[in-house]
Amino acid sequence: MIFSQNDVKHYDDFYMSNFNTLKIKSRAKVFYMPENCAELITLLKKFKDKNPIVLGNGSNVLFSSLGVDEPVIYTGKIDTILNLGTLIDVEAGYSTQKLSKFAYERGLSGFEFLIGIPASLGGAICMNAGAHKQTISDYLLSVKIYDKANAKVFNLKKEEMDFSYRHSIIKEKPYVILSAKFDLKKANPDEIKSKMDENLIFRKTRQPNLSLPNAGSVFKNPINCELSAGALIDKCDLRGYSIGDCEIYQNHCNFIINKGNATSADYTNLVFEIYQKVKEKFNIELEPEIIYIGNMSEEEKEKWKILKK
Repeated sequence: MIFSQNDVKHYDDFYMSNFNTLKIKSRAKVFYMPENCAELITLLKKFKDKNPIVLGNGSNVLFSSLGVDEPVIYTGKIDTILNLGTLIDVEAGYSTQKLSKFAYERGLSGFEFLIGIPASLGGAICMNAGAHKQTISDYLLSVKIYDKANAKVFNLKKEEMDFSYRHSIIKEKPYVILSAKFDLKKANPDEIKSKMDENLIFRKTRQPNLSLPNAGSVFKNPINCELSAGALIDKCDLRGYSIGDCEIYQNHCNFIINKGNATSADYTNLVFEIYQKVKEKFNIELEPEIIYIGNMSEEEKEKWKILKK
């Protein structure tokens, strides 16, 4: 049932299957849908001591089948975008795939790789998303931040974001991304479109599309290793291996798909088994990219304690 509280729309006991790309059936105790940054900040202040979950497109996350007690704040409606010349100022909830198309339509290059990433801008910046030799930080100028601990808004320059492989300062601090500014480069629209099409073809032939629910890459590629995470998993003869309704994708072993009724326990158990097999065979401890959100069983707690150490 829908309510209105402090002028911010929200739902109680809200099922989030359509708000995570893995399509896990999980229920939020309360689910908020702010319309703008002011409403988002109001909620973050209100729930300062309740560890609210700020949700973008719901990729790269694993919701608990046991539910989420913390307030969930969905940012998908916070999506204003402004363009002047090569400059783009865009809010955190804007879709990365839409952002790729927006840039192309204006003859701007730098976001071609985003066409194949089903994320929100905020999530992409947080994890420094990248593909095809491009990253979200390449043309970034600054990020507008809300600091939950000190209840203030400020800007961080690119150099202050501590970007590295699948990492930014957002993962270390009590920060929430509100918007970001980029300075792209002018290019031939046909060349931009060609690169976007190549990226889409690569994704369709190597990675599962969202008709096969998945949360994106499961593990980070290990540093100082010639083999990718997917190749290591494949060499452990795990291609197509499944637990419950979670299955390692046949065409790329660093993806796990939901065959219909997967639970967070299925996903956790499969991730943990992959981790153990790779460690036993190669003495490499893969690090999950996936973020677990919600109530954990005792078994899940023990496994994620090892996976995230």
